[in-house]
Amino acid sequence: MILVAGATGNVGSALADQLTAAGHRIRTLTRNHERTEHPLHERHIVADLNKPDTLDGAFEGVTRVFTLAGYDDMPALAATMRAQGVEHVVLMTGGSAGIQRMDNAISRYMTLSERAIRESGMTWTFLRPRAFMSNSLRWLPQLAAGDVVRVPFSWRRTAFIDPQDIAAVAAEALRNPDLHHGAIHELTGPDALLPEEQVAILARVLDRNLRFAPVPNDEARTEMESRLPRERVDAYFGFYVDNLIDESPVHTTVERVTGRPPVTYEDWAVRNAERLTA
Repeated sequence: MILVAGATGNVGSALADQLTAAGHRIRTLTRNHERTEHPLHERHIVADLNKPDTLDGAFEGVTRVFTLAGYDDMPALAATMRAQGVEHVVLMTGGSAGIQRMDNAISRYMTLSERAIRESGMTWTFLRPRAFMSNSLRWLPQLAAGDVVRVPFSWRRTAFIDPQDIAAVAAEALRNPDLHHGAIHELTGPDALLPEEQVAILARVLDRNLRFAPVPNDEARTEMESRLPRERVDAYFGFYVDNLIDESPVHTTVERVTGRPPVTYEDWAVRNAERLTA
C-alpha cells in the first residue's frame, strides 16, 4: 500500500492520479476534508503530520510513503512511520537542501527533513525539484487586472519544472523503491528561463499583449513581507539576491527516470490556458 500525503497539492494530487491510473491501491492524507473520490483509494485520512500523536493507524498496512519536507518534528514523524511498518519514504524537498545553510529558514527545514529520514532506519529517495511552472498561477490577479506582469528577482534564470513531472518521478520511486533507494533526484524542466521569457511565452499562448515589468528589490521586500514571515522573505533574498543557490542548471533526471523528456514551459502554459484566463 502506498500513502500519498499532501494529496490536494500540486504534486500530491498529480501523484495520486498517476498511481491510481496505473492500477495501484493508494491511501491519501491531507490536513483538510477536501478529497477527490476514486475507487482505488483504500481510504482518505484527514490528519496533521505536524502532530504524530494524531496518526495512530494512519500508516497501517502502508509500506511506501510520499511526503513533503518541513513538518515541525520530522524525527518524530519518521519514527511513527517506521513503527507502523513503513519501509520506504519518497521525500520532496528542494534545491536548497543541497547547500545545507542553517542560517536560511528554507534551506534549514529542508536539510533537517532529509536528515531525519536518512537517520530513521527506513529506505528513502529524495526529490529536489526547482521552482514549479505552476507558480505562474500567482500572476492570475495581474492577468485579470491588465496586461502588465510584475515579477521580482527578474534577472534570475530558472529551470522551472512541471509538477506533473515531479509526480512521475515520485511514482517511479514508489513503484520501484529498490532501484531508487539512496537516490537524490535533482529535478528540472528542459530549459532555464528568465521571468521575462516566461511572460513572452504566456503572451503567445494566450494571444495577449502582455508586458513584463521587473520589481525593484525594495518594493519586492515590502510586498513579500506583507504576506510572508520575515525569515522566509530573508531566505528568498538569500537565494536570489545573495546568490546562495543557482536554479539555472538543467538536469536530465526526469527523462532518465521516466523515459520521456520533461514538459516545456510552453506546453505547460498550453495545457493550463483555461486556468490562466479564468
